[in-house]
Amino acid sequence: MKNYRIGQIVPSSNTTMETEIPAILRAREAIAAERFTFHSSRMRMKRVTKEELAAMDADSDRCALELSDARVDVLGYACLVAIMSMGRGYHRVSEERLHGRTVENNAAAPVVTSAGALVHGLGKIGAKKIAIITPYMKPLTELVIDYIEHEGFEVLDSISLEIADNLQVGARDPNALIEISRRLHLANCDAVVLSACVQMPSLASIQPVQDRIGLPVLSAAACTTYQMLEKLGLKTIAPQAGALLSGDY
Repeated sequence: MKNYRIGQIVPSSNTTMETEIPAILRAREAIAAERFTFHSSRMRMKRVTKEELAAMDADSDRCALELSDARVDVLGYACLVAIMSMGRGYHRVSEERLHGRTVENNAAAPVVTSAGALVHGLGKIGAKKIAIITPYMKPLTELVIDYIEHEGFEVLDSISLEIADNLQVGARDPNALIEISRRLHLANCDAVVLSACVQMPSLASIQPVQDRIGLPVLSAAACTTYQMLEKLGLKTIAPQAGALLSGDY
């Protein structure tokens, strides 16, 4: 039985990524041999605005260095909109740069960003036309939609909950998305991103919504977990976390 160290680069006000990713991987431990420990480094951010996100992203190099001091096996950058607000395709730039910091520290580790992982996950399930729910103000949601569409997907419908305070986003009821998702127009969609934000709790809602609509349901957290497992060379499976982690992909 092997133990893996999961590193997370987390906004200082994020309260969800350090609960949902461990929850997914702890559930996986019930059906697979691998075991995981979790290690975080934080970047200051309180309000989800373009200016605070840019300032926060500049601090991610320090976090990568700190986590590589702990010799983590994989790093996850846990803020989707911070990456997407930096411009189209920025997840590739960020992942390469942060990986470079670990190499310079003689502790090379692969880097996953939640933004890149969402795009990767949509590609893995073969999605083309999607609907998304975000907690963001509408201008940031439009930015996220533009980023996703630039990667080759079409966003047919979206819901913006318009919550700027990041702590308020993390305090939401994880079951609330079950009812909110009923407002999505899903005609011609082939997947739903239930939470295009790693701070908005969604894990408890993924399977119920997927069971109701009969389409693959993803979240930024589930996609991040999937790509972390991929980078570790492990089977991409975890119970009750949606289609992507069903073992079919």
